[in-house]
Amino acid sequence: MKLLNRVFKSPLRTLLKPVYKLYEKLLWEEVRSGPLPRHVAIIPDGNRRWARELGLDPSVGHEYGYRKVEEVLRVLWKLGVRVVTIYAMSSENCVRRDPAERKHLFDLIERAIRDMESSEEIKEKRIRVKVFGRLDLVPPELVSRIREIEAKTESYDGGVLNVALCYGGRDEILRAVREIARDSVAGRVNPDGIDESTFRSYLYTSHLGDLGDPDLVIRTSGEVRISNFLLWQIAYSELYFCEVYWPGFRVIDLLRAIRDYQKRERRFGA
Repeated sequence: MKLLNRVFKSPLRTLLKPVYKLYEKLLWEEVRSGPLPRHVAIIPDGNRRWARELGLDPSVGHEYGYRKVEEVLRVLWKLGVRVVTIYAMSSENCVRRDPAERKHLFDLIERAIRDMESSEEIKEKRIRVKVFGRLDLVPPELVSRIREIEAKTESYDGGVLNVALCYGGRDEILRAVREIARDSVAGRVNPDGIDESTFRSYLYTSHLGDLGDPDLVIRTSGEVRISNFLLWQIAYSELYFCEVYWPGFRVIDLLRAIRDYQKRERRFGA
């Protein structure tokens, strides 16, 4: 942690802080005057690489990554973004990651759930929390906590925080197809009447209604790929790739992403 203190309290960083604050304020005013995305999805990548480049254990990267999620959520809610979807863990990570690292991630997510349960901000803003993915791969005690926070916030209507946990886009689509097939055999669905609206109702994001598709998808760390994230939902989303690792993602980086979104002409395939 001493190394981190030296990094975050370096003379150059201290000297530039007033400049960043001024730039952040100018960006904020610019972004607030333009059209804001209703739904922002985030792939917070680069936690482990950020830690390794500082000579730290990867677990430290995840800790700082979690703090960054909290910071970014506050800014998005302050802007008035209605839905935020965070890609917490992929289904591949839930199977292939080292068991010790996987346990640390689950412990971190459990802490996040506890923080949500006691969060005055979530209560005041009436943010509904929804966790989706292959929860059969998640420890039962964590699933119980997830169900509790979902039940506690189910009636909230001020916004939605989605957490994609042990999630895979292909798996979600296959799951939906299997459920539709079962309902079709049972006579609950007419195969000839299946359209996009029908299919959407079988996806994990069906609770979002018209807000189910992200307007903006942000991925950090310099990787330019989707990594099996919301494959159906992001068909017409605006994609923004940022070079910085997630723990180093600043408010100005977020505002730049939204400003870039505002400059695009959305055609939705037209």
